[in-house]
Amino acid sequence: MKFNLVIFVLVIVVVLLGCTNSVPPPLQPDGNEKSPITKVLEIGASIFQSVSPAESMNIYLVGFHAAKDNPSHQMEAHHFCRQVNEDFAQCSLFDGNTEQANLIGIEYIISEMLFESLPEKEKEYWHPHNFEILSGQLIAPNIPDIAEKELMKGKMNSYGKTWHVWNSAPFGKTGDKLPLGEPVLEWSFNSEGEEMEGLIEQRDQKLNVSTLKKRQNRSDLTSLSNPQSGVDAMKNKFTNPTTPFPGIRDKLSEQ
Repeated sequence: MKFNLVIFVLVIVVVLLGCTNSVPPPLQPDGNEKSPITKVLEIGASIFQSVSPAESMNIYLVGFHAAKDNPSHQMEAHHFCRQVNEDFAQCSLFDGNTEQANLIGIEYIISEMLFESLPEKEKEYWHPHNFEILSGQLIAPNIPDIAEKELMKGKMNSYGKTWHVWNSAPFGKTGDKLPLGEPVLEWSFNSEGEEMEGLIEQRDQKLNVSTLKKRQNRSDLTSLSNPQSGVDAMKNKFTNPTTPFPGIRDKLSEQ
């Protein structure tokens, strides 16, 4: 019965994929307009060449990142992901969801099981996901609530390794017209108040969603939340007052 329900929901998801609100990129890179020859070559490529790696990235998520070494550097990130297997997913990150969106980074997502198999030094690059899920900040736009909740349930206790290579859309700041400098390791929010004022509200307005309603809908997932590594990695580094969130615990503090 549950399997049939999931199949039914997935059919609905396919129908609704074209209904997501458009979020254009905040800027376009420097450079000249495409020449007629370039445009013709693009059309030819779309007809004759396979783009299967991109086509398989069919899970769309939107969340927020903060630079691990600079918590005031925060941004909205649009993830287009491929679930490689039950324990591993890979995502391309963009600053919007239109054809003009800029590719700004990558994120790998692994299960708790795979995270625990990593060397201790490697674990320092992976941020926890439970707060993002339980707070309602991580969303899968425009799919039915029951499907989104099932998707989020499957990501409970998971971790992400995220690198941004283009600072195109920092919240409240001017972005770079080109990808400059070194890659930046990004982190997750892990308590109330770490996000800059207006960051979530802006996303919710653009995509016509309610983070608060999603938080309420996911409250029963709290019982699935295990203590995670990295929850306190940026503790006391944010300028705003922060408060703990139910179910979010740092693994080290539990030992």
